[in-house]
Amino acid sequence: MWYCSSYEPEDARLRLEKSLKANASRPLFTKCATDTPEVLPHVYASGANLSGGSIPQSGAKHSLPDYLEYVVPPATAVPKRPSERQIAVSELDDLAKGSLAGYTHLNRVQSIVYPTAYGSNENILICWSGKTDVAMLTILRVLDQHRGPSTRELPTPPTIDRDSFKIVYVAPMKALASEITQKLSKRLRWLSIQVRELTGDMQLTKAEIAGTQIIVTTPEKWDVVTRKPAGEGELGSKLKLLIIDEVHLLNEDRGAVIETIVARTLRQAEASQSVIRIVGLSATLPNYVDVADFLSVSRYAGLFYFDSSFRPIPLEQHFIGIRGKPGSIQAKRNLDRVTFEKVSELVKQGHQVMVFVHARKETVNAAFALKDAAMAEGSLLDYSCEDHPQWAFHRRSIGDSRNKEMKQLFDHGFGIHHAGMLRSDRHLIETLFKARAIKVLCCTATLAWGVNLPAHAVIIKGTQVYDSTKGQFVDLSVLDVLQVFGRAGRPGLETSGEGYICTLEEKLPHYLEAVTSQTPIESKFLSGMTDALNAEIALGTVSSVSDGVRWLGYTYLFVRMKKNPLQYGLSRETVFDDPSLVERRQQAIRSAAKQLAQLKMIDFDADAETFTTKGIGQIAAKYYIRHQSIEEWKVSFKPAMSEADVLRTLSMSTEFNQIQVRESEVKELEQLMRGVPCEVSGGIDTNFALISDSAYVAQNGGRIIRALLEIAISRMWANTTVVLAAMSKAVEKRMWPFEELMRQFPLKADIIYGLTSFRSEYFPQELACMTAGELGQLIRLNENKGSALLRAAKQFPSTELIGVSVARTFTWNVQIHGSAEPFWLWVEDKEENTILQIKRIVLREQPEVLDVNFIVSVVGKRLSSVTIRLVSDKWLGADNECSVSLDNVVMPAISHPHTRRQDVGFLPISSLRLPAMEQLYSAAQYNSLSAIQTQTFWSAINTSANVLLAAPVCSGKSSLVYMAIWSTLLSPQTVGWALVVAPNKAVARSTLSGLSPGAAICGIKVEYDNEKTIFSPPGRKAIRVVTAAVLLHALRPRHATRSRPNLVVCENLEQLDDTYELAVSLLRHATQHSPTRYIGLSRSLNDPTDLASWLGVESRELYSFLPRDREQPLNCSVQTYTMPISEALFKTLAKPAYAAMGLGSLTESAIVVVPSRLHCTTIAQELITQHNLNSMVETGFLAKTASAIDVEERLVQSGDFMTMNFASRGIGIFHRGMSETVRQRILELFAEGIIRVLVVTREACWKLPARAGAVVVVGTQYRQLKDYTLLEVVEMQSWAVQQSSLGHFTLFCPAEDGEMFNKFLSDDGLPLESQLLETDLLTSWYRESLGGSLRNKQDTVQALSFTFMARRLVSNPTYYDVESRSLDEVLSRVVDTLEAT
Repeated sequence: MWYCSSYEPEDARLRLEKSLKANASRPLFTKCATDTPEVLPHVYASGANLSGGSIPQSGAKHSLPDYLEYVVPPATAVPKRPSERQIAVSELDDLAKGSLAGYTHLNRVQSIVYPTAYGSNENILICWSGKTDVAMLTILRVLDQHRGPSTRELPTPPTIDRDSFKIVYVAPMKALASEITQKLSKRLRWLSIQVRELTGDMQLTKAEIAGTQIIVTTPEKWDVVTRKPAGEGELGSKLKLLIIDEVHLLNEDRGAVIETIVARTLRQAEASQSVIRIVGLSATLPNYVDVADFLSVSRYAGLFYFDSSFRPIPLEQHFIGIRGKPGSIQAKRNLDRVTFEKVSELVKQGHQVMVFVHARKETVNAAFALKDAAMAEGSLLDYSCEDHPQWAFHRRSIGDSRNKEMKQLFDHGFGIHHAGMLRSDRHLIETLFKARAIKVLCCTATLAWGVNLPAHAVIIKGTQVYDSTKGQFVDLSVLDVLQVFGRAGRPGLETSGEGYICTLEEKLPHYLEAVTSQTPIESKFLSGMTDALNAEIALGTVSSVSDGVRWLGYTYLFVRMKKNPLQYGLSRETVFDDPSLVERRQQAIRSAAKQLAQLKMIDFDADAETFTTKGIGQIAAKYYIRHQSIEEWKVSFKPAMSEADVLRTLSMSTEFNQIQVRESEVKELEQLMRGVPCEVSGGIDTNFALISDSAYVAQNGGRIIRALLEIAISRMWANTTVVLAAMSKAVEKRMWPFEELMRQFPLKADIIYGLTSFRSEYFPQELACMTAGELGQLIRLNENKGSALLRAAKQFPSTELIGVSVARTFTWNVQIHGSAEPFWLWVEDKEENTILQIKRIVLREQPEVLDVNFIVSVVGKRLSSVTIRLVSDKWLGADNECSVSLDNVVMPAISHPHTRRQDVGFLPISSLRLPAMEQLYSAAQYNSLSAIQTQTFWSAINTSANVLLAAPVCSGKSSLVYMAIWSTLLSPQTVGWALVVAPNKAVARSTLSGLSPGAAICGIKVEYDNEKTIFSPPGRKAIRVVTAAVLLHALRPRHATRSRPNLVVCENLEQLDDTYELAVSLLRHATQHSPTRYIGLSRSLNDPTDLASWLGVESRELYSFLPRDREQPLNCSVQTYTMPISEALFKTLAKPAYAAMGLGSLTESAIVVVPSRLHCTTIAQELITQHNLNSMVETGFLAKTASAIDVEERLVQSGDFMTMNFASRGIGIFHRGMSETVRQRILELFAEGIIRVLVVTREACWKLPARAGAVVVVGTQYRQLKDYTLLEVVEMQSWAVQQSSLGHFTLFCPAEDGEMFNKFLSDDGLPLESQLLETDLLTSWYRESLGGSLRNKQDTVQALSFTFMARRLVSNPTYYDVESRSLDEVLSRVVDTLEAT
């Protein structure tokens, strides 16, 4: 409670006497133990050594009719301690000397803080007005740590590794950020350290991020940046130092943002096991111990508190409460009178005064009011500076200005300064004030923040400020008051300064307590917790209630709830019963999660208490959208919307709730409404600074519409997406979509005028086809102007859609287009207003044509046509579309239903009736057949019919076919050989390995890949294993097929490519008159009917099992994402990937697949980070009995220290760029269970001889958005199939591919089409065979009829772009094409 009487000298004397008497009567010993006040070593205060100050008792009070004034004198200086020593700059190292140029000694505070700031990595909280120089010492500490060890004595620019660190300085507002950027740039220029500002709508390119070492930003911008792992968000990965200026903002509405970024940083440091130093700066802080605890600052090492006595210039503070009803004329008169009275007194004493007001227009009004009052009083000459020796020179300088008020006021010693003035005028006023050619300067707070312009006295006239974010007048923030007071006193010129704040009498206690550090600052986090939680869930850092509880433990809210529970609705008993407030934090997280779940921003599993982000939640986090806005949009956001509907929905956003229409603005708004080309419902509502609101709407409207656009895309709403895309670009370009499109170029006004002055409308593409002369005549200007217009028209992003290829038809200009032009490309059903498939593509200077593949499910849909639409993400009017008719599309029919697996009992191995083989299988513990082997045994073993078996991996297909080989070759009636065809060498070697033991027992010869002897008569029974390429070469016309195999086995037919198909087709043609049996094996296929027909398999011998018919249980999960492929994507997916691995809970080993070797390091490091967060085990993913030292010893000779480092933490890296020796060692360690995680690349999917309990595929795109093939993904899936336990397969893929992968991986099986027409192989074969085996067209047609292609051309003609369904006619046309080429 604040008492006015506490400032009377007599009251202070009486309180002191009372305290002395109470102490005198107190016994020396009370027999009761009491807590000893905590003594902190770096707290320097003239009062008690406690967290928080008190109002000085020596102040004075003046009560007058118009106002009440309290005067707080400068604080008493704190005497030096024996340990204190002022440090000379000459004692510092060269790095510090060069950066502190102009300094001879560090001042007292800097000397006290120096050992901690520059000599350690301790987190620091410093409460002192001159805190920026301390921040510089911590920055120099980071630079010093990133110098090479051998060059520490040479702090020249090349010695600092600038790519290994980032420093972020968080300033409270943009003006201060600009000032800090300039200061740091000037100080560190000699070290070639790049400092950049990142505020507001600014964006940094990837090159700028890489080349910048220090980022100066605002809390909100840094929150946005760290919410998105891509692009700017990658700054956080190298963060070494986070400086938060004016940390006492925690007490204001923006404080929730500071809590968010600090909590995120602390969690990042803990997760990555890296050192991220946090430095908090504040001029005033009552409960500094609480803030130190929040920032993880050691109270005894990093907490520094200096009271106002350490201020360079002692400050006398005047708090004036204006009497009168708020808003009344009398109160305004009193404020004017008091302001003039104080200004007059100070000017008469020979001082300069700065009067701060809160509107640009008010600077002029206040200055003229002071001038008029001085004139009325007859004291105007006191303000004149005509006696200044250079007054005439300055008078001429200001005469050049076009600012009439500025010139009038200067003659009387007054000046004005605000951000709306010309830069030259502002600079002139600053120069005049510094030269003392102006005595009174009326200005806005931008001068206090952006320019270092001190005066003896500063006066804050009024404390009501219009806040555009709230749409109303609010109290001037304490931060602004302190910043203004910081301008009082001229260091080096004066020994004192004075600060005045004139406010309403009822507001006086608030400012008195806040400025003199009486009231503890509280947390404002609860107001923004729901949105902050959504951001963390979207980022992947919080995925459960327990995660949320830990997250809240990093906030200032948690600190203050324990200290002041009543403020947050808690009782003292609650804190006593639950000191860690676990239950209260759980309640807060559950409540916020339920809100988000109701809005479908997250999925909340109430039983497991886990969270999963959803598309809307990710979009809201990305674009900083409040959850209340998502709720408001539910009613008005629809699949079909007009521009007016979009504007109405935009205006309903809660971000604009505070915007009001004032009576004085009605005419302007009505005029604006007449210019709007669409009718927006709602109209104008009158109430009581339009420019401020307009700037706020313009600043925020763009991101909100962009968020609406992405939500529409996520819901596949075609119409709304088109409208929002146009409106989004309209807001960003500040022009309507129907306006002249060439306005988007920096063309001169006369050219644009010439284009818009005609009734005829020309599109950029039409202009690009004209000559410069024609364009000059068109716009009624000369040819030079026509040339400028022609260049721009040719650079307008125009495109041509050729099928699903996008051709760039415009001239690329790096200055206009940058390095990339983003577009949205989608296929839509216009009738249903639905987007069927959508992709975000990027056009670059090269290649000029981009091929894009779409897979659109049309099952159950009646589509007569689809529209392919291309929409630029940046340019208005740069759109294209084409319609594709589907009337003649012939869909392939599924003619053969899948075989149902029948578990009716398993045949014993004795059913083979081959004793030698039975002995071999029994020795391998193979006593019975599997269900699928049992079901297909009769056809494969006991008949001579051709057979096709399509079944999931590990179904025993290969074992069954080996039995068929033994059964065939060991039959007394058989005198011949068997041929096994494999798609590649890896499969061939695997087959050879599987056949060799049985062949040795039976005395059967096994040969491998010898094209010269494939068709030569064998001396005895033999098995020949060949690859498709070798077989094709052996079947070329110059080779004779002298001996035909008795049995041909075609392995892995799902990998059927052009070579494999042509080789088997030629073999089928060559053996058409011989009794050669064919057995085909394949993974599960969508429709194997044509494949069976190709191999001559009757329907009863076709066995086609679904992927889910596998006998070994496999848990498959497809999870989608919407981010573009980048390093940041893999950082985002690291947490769900870690959870999907399930080590210790689901399985004991895992394989993680990434697109390329560049991603191996990223994902491995992120997995280690997640392990550190979720496990207390320090050995990472190593087996419990394994030793990191032993692992390093087995890999040390490789010289690959990165691989060795990861392996010592239990993660093996496997890719083709490694040596064969290292790969083999890694596989050995994994097979032995020493390392439990294997990170492999996509390219290694066919060469990895390993399996694991869990397989996680992180991303399905590589190199310029090329997609993994279904075949590759199925191969990766096979690694998770276990013989004796449940396997787990998790696939992370783009959202648009999720349905496809779910369909083919789990439900239908793989699609299979012929590739013969996609390459030149068929043409090459035709040319070689012509005149030999192919004597005429009929021979060619007959030979082609043996191909798989022939069957698919008839079954699926649309896929191959053929119309006829007659086999002879289709093949005849194929031959015609071959002849033409």
